[in-house]
Amino acid sequence: MKILLTGAAGFIGAATAQRLLARGDDVLGLDNLNDYYAVSLKEGRLGQLRPHGNFRFIQIDVADRTGMADLFKAERFDRVIHLAAQAGVRYSLQNPLAYIDSNLVGFANVLEGCRHNQVAHLVYASSSSVYGGNTTMPFSEHDSVDHPASLYAATKKANELMAHTYSHLYGLPTTGLRFFTVYGPWGRPDMAPMLFTDAILAGRSIDLFNHGQMQRDFTYIDDIVEGVVRTLDRIATPNPAYDSAQPDPATSHAPYRIFNIGNSTPVPLLDFIGCIEKALGKTADKRLLPMQPGDVAATYASTDALNDWVGFAPDTRLQDGIDRFVAWYRDYYRV
Repeated sequence: MKILLTGAAGFIGAATAQRLLARGDDVLGLDNLNDYYAVSLKEGRLGQLRPHGNFRFIQIDVADRTGMADLFKAERFDRVIHLAAQAGVRYSLQNPLAYIDSNLVGFANVLEGCRHNQVAHLVYASSSSVYGGNTTMPFSEHDSVDHPASLYAATKKANELMAHTYSHLYGLPTTGLRFFTVYGPWGRPDMAPMLFTDAILAGRSIDLFNHGQMQRDFTYIDDIVEGVVRTLDRIATPNPAYDSAQPDPATSHAPYRIFNIGNSTPVPLLDFIGCIEKALGKTADKRLLPMQPGDVAATYASTDALNDWVGFAPDTRLQDGIDRFVAWYRDYYRV
C-alpha cells in the first residue's frame, strides 16, 4: 500500500515506518522537525529509514493548509497513519497555542485531505490522557471521557470527535488509538525513561511527583507498533449493534472505532525506577514532590476491545523492555 505517515521522525512514527517498510509498503514520511526536543534525535531516527528504497521524506507542518492539500492531491494515498502532534502534557501548560495549531488545525487538514482524496482508512493517535479525571480502573473505551486534566488531553479528545464527524458525514473510516505511556529504544528525551536514566547515570536526583505515589501502564514500543499496523489493516466499520439511545463512545453507526493500546499492567513508579536501576546497576537519588497540575495519579488500560478486533494485546514484560531501552541508550549516547 501507499501510506502517508505523519510524525515520521517521532518515536512511534519512526518505529511504525520501519515495520511498514519491512513488509513492503510504500511510505511517505512527513514531519516538521520542530525543536521541542533535540532535532538530532529525530534525524537519527530518519537515518534508519532513508536507506529503504520505498521510503520518502517530506518536511512540512501538518498545520500548513495549502501544503497538506497539495500533498494529498498529488500523492493519492491508500491509507494514512497520523501520529504528528505537539506532544507533552506539561508543555501544554506553558505553550497552549502550539497544541491548537498542531493537534487541532493539523488534524483538520489531515481529515480534509483524506475526505477529498478517497483515502480508504485513517488511523490516528489519541492518548490515555483523555481519561483525565476518571478513576474507574481499568480505563475502558466504552466509558465517558469528558473531564480532561490538560489542554493536550482536550485536543486528543477533540480529535476523536472530529474524526467521528468525518466518519458520519463523509463515510471516512477512522480508527483512534489511545496510547498508554510508550517507552523503548529511540524514545523521547522528555519522558520518564530517558529523564531518569540520564539523571541516574549523571548522579543527579530524580523528581517523583505525587511523592512517588503514581502508577503508569507502561507499553513497549514494539507492542504499540503491532497495534497500529493491525488496526490499519482492518478498516473501521459501523457497529451493527450500536444503539443511539445508549451510545457507546468507542463505536458508532458510522465507520468509527476507538481502541486502547496499553500493557494492561499498571506499575508503581518506584517499581519502574527499580527496573531502570537494575538495568543500569546504579541506585537513584529520589526527590519526592507534590502532584503537578495537569497530571493524573494512575493509568490502566483495558485492551479487551483491541484483542477482540485484531487478536492482539500488548504483553512485553517491563524489565525486558527497560533492558532493551537501556542497552540502546548506552550505545546511542556512548555512556
